[in-house]
Amino acid sequence: MAFSGRIFSGQFPGGRSIAQRLFLLAAFWSVLVLLIAGVALSAVYRATAERAFDERLNVYLRALVADVAMDEEIASQLGEPQFELTRSGWYWQISRVDAPNPLVRVSRSLFAARLPPLAEMGVRSNEAGLRKAYIIGPDERRLRLIERIIEIEADGQWLVQVAASTEEMDQQSRWFTFALGGAFVTLAFALVGATALQVRYGLRPLRRLQDEVVAIRRGDSEKIDGAFPEDLAPLAGELNLLIAANREVVERARTHVGNLAHALKTPLSVIANEANSHASPLADKVREQTALMGDQVTYYLDRARAAARSTMIGAAADVGPPLAGLVRTFEKIYQDRHVLFDLQIADGLRFRGERQDFEEMVGNLIDNSGKWAAGRVAVSAAPLDGEAACPTAAGFLCVTVEDDGPGLPTEKRNEALARGQRLDETKPGSGLGLSIVADLAKIYGGALTLEESDMGGLKASLRLPMA
Repeated sequence: MAFSGRIFSGQFPGGRSIAQRLFLLAAFWSVLVLLIAGVALSAVYRATAERAFDERLNVYLRALVADVAMDEEIASQLGEPQFELTRSGWYWQISRVDAPNPLVRVSRSLFAARLPPLAEMGVRSNEAGLRKAYIIGPDERRLRLIERIIEIEADGQWLVQVAASTEEMDQQSRWFTFALGGAFVTLAFALVGATALQVRYGLRPLRRLQDEVVAIRRGDSEKIDGAFPEDLAPLAGELNLLIAANREVVERARTHVGNLAHALKTPLSVIANEANSHASPLADKVREQTALMGDQVTYYLDRARAAARSTMIGAAADVGPPLAGLVRTFEKIYQDRHVLFDLQIADGLRFRGERQDFEEMVGNLIDNSGKWAAGRVAVSAAPLDGEAACPTAAGFLCVTVEDDGPGLPTEKRNEALARGQRLDETKPGSGLGLSIVADLAKIYGGALTLEESDMGGLKASLRLPMA
């Protein structure tokens, strides 16, 4: 089973992490609620300020109505100097509505201008007989106008109007909106910050569980340890049971494979011994086929063992010590041919798999280069990057083995990876080495590639998952 590094990266392909989802959702709703609350409060304040302004105008309107009813001097008791200043924005107007030539009385501030009747503008009166609306005044300012029709028995019907500029009310509303916006923006930042802290603290057990799982995957731990909240404790327990079950299945598979190997190799050894005791064409054929069957059994049993080991959760091995040991071994094997082995290993490399499989793969590659090298073999191991010989992939390492031998033509490289294929019968071996390496690498999610080396011979690049 090949593991993907993205599984443990905290974010699955095509989606955001849980922390991002929770944070963005909480931040969105916090900002939305504050925005709606701000708009609502601003509208309420505006309506309240408008009612207070209307009430103020209504006081002047009632005073004017009283003056008209008492037939006193108009506006003698208003007490508002703005009505005396020309184009001040504060106006009143009294006009007769039941006469052909209505008599119009106006404040000094209105000068030669006139206020339009709201009834002609289609504004309806309320229960108290008042009409209210916004108009554009003589000085092009926005005015709040209220009016009322009164009936005096001796004098007929009169239209009393009072208007005032809304600049003061608008300025107060703007100030309130600005102050409210500043307070809500500060509150929004505080809520977003609190949400971030809440999400970080709330998801800390999940991150700790992730770290425990990563430690198991890398081979640093055998199970999930520590206390978790009651929501996550069952999950941690189930993961431990799953890991234990996985190891039990792998051990059982290893046992069955070993039993099968013993059951097959013993009869083959008996047949081979019987054939060796006779000298005949039939005995020669039996020995040949027995050897071939032995190679096939070894190949498939090795592959079955590797497949079982690759599925074990938490298997990991250091790269440096096995490589150094293999190089020392093959230096002794090929010392009669004076083959020089160069080794370069990056620090801290770990293979996500069984050490036995790693040694078998790399050992076959070094052995193959040692057989064909003229005098030098270079072995290196490093994490994959943009300049690596292997295909670039995150979470992988690359072991490169190259020699200064005769090399291998391009058309022969795929053939060399075929199971049981030997390109030169003069060299010892069964022809299964490179095939086993390619199959083992594929089981672990890696790959083996062959290409021409800068040293003149063959370059084998083995990509493997890194713990």
